[in-house]
Amino acid sequence: MMGPRPVLVLSQNMKRESGRKVQTGNITAAKTIADIIRTCLGPRAMMKMLLDPMGGIVMTNDGNAILREIQVQHPAAKSMIEISRTQDEEVGDGTTSVIILAGEMLSVAEHFLEQQMHPTVIIGAYRKALDDMISILKKIGTPVDVNNKEMMLKIIKSAINTKAINRWSDLACSIALDAVKTVEFEENGRKEIDIKKYAKVEKIPGGFSEDSCVLRGIMVNKDVTHPRMRRLIKNPRIVLLDCSLEYKKGESQTDIEITREEDFARILQMEEEYIQQICEDLMRVKPDLVITEKGISDLAQHYLMRANITAIRRVRKTDNNRIARACGARIVSRTDELREEDVGTGARLFEVKKIGDEYFAFITDCRDPKACTIVLRGASKEILAEVERNLQDAMQVCRNVLMDPQLVPGGGATEMAVSHALTEKSKGMTGVEQWPYRAVAQALEVIPRTLIQNCGASTIRVLTSLRAKHTQEGSQTWGVNGETGALVDMKDLGIWEPLAVKLQTYKTAVETAVLLLRIDDIVSGHKKKGDDQSKQPAVPEAAQE
Repeated sequence: MMGPRPVLVLSQNMKRESGRKVQTGNITAAKTIADIIRTCLGPRAMMKMLLDPMGGIVMTNDGNAILREIQVQHPAAKSMIEISRTQDEEVGDGTTSVIILAGEMLSVAEHFLEQQMHPTVIIGAYRKALDDMISILKKIGTPVDVNNKEMMLKIIKSAINTKAINRWSDLACSIALDAVKTVEFEENGRKEIDIKKYAKVEKIPGGFSEDSCVLRGIMVNKDVTHPRMRRLIKNPRIVLLDCSLEYKKGESQTDIEITREEDFARILQMEEEYIQQICEDLMRVKPDLVITEKGISDLAQHYLMRANITAIRRVRKTDNNRIARACGARIVSRTDELREEDVGTGARLFEVKKIGDEYFAFITDCRDPKACTIVLRGASKEILAEVERNLQDAMQVCRNVLMDPQLVPGGGATEMAVSHALTEKSKGMTGVEQWPYRAVAQALEVIPRTLIQNCGASTIRVLTSLRAKHTQEGSQTWGVNGETGALVDMKDLGIWEPLAVKLQTYKTAVETAVLLLRIDDIVSGHKKKGDDQSKQPAVPEAAQE
């Protein structure tokens, strides 16, 4: 009689880890990801240089952009990377701080897990702390007047100061503010600010960064189709089409059999007449400029040129939508349905300019544009890509403030204020929960601590004095000056952050920590490359049995 054989439930190439090992593994992974990005926080932030598999270079200090390029194996690390993307899509700023916070929340929990505290107890305390954090944040938040341009510029500036473009921060701030104000659109009392669709960033290498600007209108990377068409039109009448000005080919494959020669001539004549008809439909509304998303045949170009109409073809659909918003035209699908009200007359100038070695068509000086193009100039592609990322952040911050005009102080002041309030609250709590609750308060201090570290000041000394400062009444706005590492009142420095960004950061960080603490088992089925070939011939035999 043999002894009991071990029961194999999982197949052989499955790997299972459970219990304490998984929890420490997850926490280590989260801490590693947080450490990668730790030096990217604050105005003294370092840049990271990443090589992607294709050999392209990314130089940036934007948390989300860095993590996007990193390939990781560990599932917990993947979910950390995911949260910076969520943060970027939701509010556009705070991608670095959310990762650092989440990493810190997990690392303070490690101590409790070692003391055999159950994860659900820790999670309960974290949840409670999150609710309190949100209510404290709302108390600290101060309303802001959206129409006060100086204040708005200050807010955007504090978002830009930590980025690579802080040298041209004034220019960048006004660009971001102009662009967002342009695309702001209100209907039936509902505000809509769609930066992605209607504020296009066009990067043109060359020139100086100071030449960047927001156009009161749209620019597309196209030239006119026929060399003899006008390249400069004042007050143009613009018609936008999304049909082609060519002879219609059959949708399905069509064969025509011709027996008489004159039939062939007739077919050719019909094609010409069809194109002439289209062009006459267009000329009926007397446009100066016709823009279509599809092609324009040579014959149509000839007719349009004779009527002194400029044509641009194969414009992207998104560009066409922007032009429609900027000059008040409607995009028409069939030429015979063209009416007077479809013609856009909002633009005062159309011109084609050559920048570098490409031609660009500008439709500018619009009366009330609801879409715009931001033209960025700079020395190299990498710099331009980074400037674009930074501008996106600035515009998102601006959008957040317009949508929810509440501010909290920056520079780690909010974190210290919330941390102090939580510590005070935990003193009135009983039971085991108070310890993880207090740990959340400690974890929040990682933001000011990192700011102090990044500018090379003495961490312990400054943090202790900042903690002492926050115990005094009415000093909630005191934080760290990220440039020098000294304590300052954020009101005087004028560093403010939108409440929406902070709320999202805290929510995302705590939720992620809770999610990763919940995991106690990882089952991974890895196919080994070698197994793959050796197993394939064995499959039919198994089937025969």
